[in-house]
Amino acid sequence: ATNRPDVLDPALLRPGRFDRRIVVPRPDLKGREAILRIHTRRVPIARDVDLMVLARGTPGFCGADLENLVNEAALYAARRDKKVVDMSDFEMAKDKVLMGSERRSMIISEDEKKTTAYHEAGHTLVARLIPGTEPVHKVTIIPRGMALGLTQQLPEVEKHSHSKEYAENTIAILMGGRLAEELVFGQQTTGAGNDIEKATDLARKMVCEWGMS
Repeated sequence: ATNRPDVLDPALLRPGRFDRRIVVPRPDLKGREAILRIHTRRVPIARDVDLMVLARGTPGFCGADLENLVNEAALYAARRDKKVVDMSDFEMAKDKVLMGSERRSMIISEDEKKTTAYHEAGHTLVARLIPGTEPVHKVTIIPRGMALGLTQQLPEVEKHSHSKEYAENTIAILMGGRLAEELVFGQQTTGAGNDIEKATDLARKMVCEWGMS
């Protein structure tokens, strides 16, 4: 087994040797739901836990990632002396796995909190107002990892290819935070750094890789 078939010696792949390739991709939406169902068998979960919603919010996760997600959710519930693991525990665990632990001890001024709130609101408004975009699932200004806030969208279906319109809408949503800062405060902050990096990378791929110029 290898994650780099491109670097294998061609002599290994000749007929009669390792000539049959079996590709094992990361699980799709239904696969992630099935894996979550297996790992939650021995975990007492509340009725509000929707494994399909969790599967939709974990694209790219492999089996080990999903197992870790369930374990983290169980730990959150145990720390709060809960008898069952509910959806909020899974959401907390997912955020930790995706972005890192909460930094509640981080001292943030009221001005920075206000700027971050408007920044995330900008993402949210653009995502809600542009037709055909993925629905907004969560908005927070609790710092995690290197981020001061987060606006998370949850795809309704798993897509394997995207249109030019979808890519342009994604860039618009990414830039919504910066525009909100400019409209409300008349200033620019470094909070849009990661958004601009993602938008630039997507724009470059549109032109250089996908021919969407």
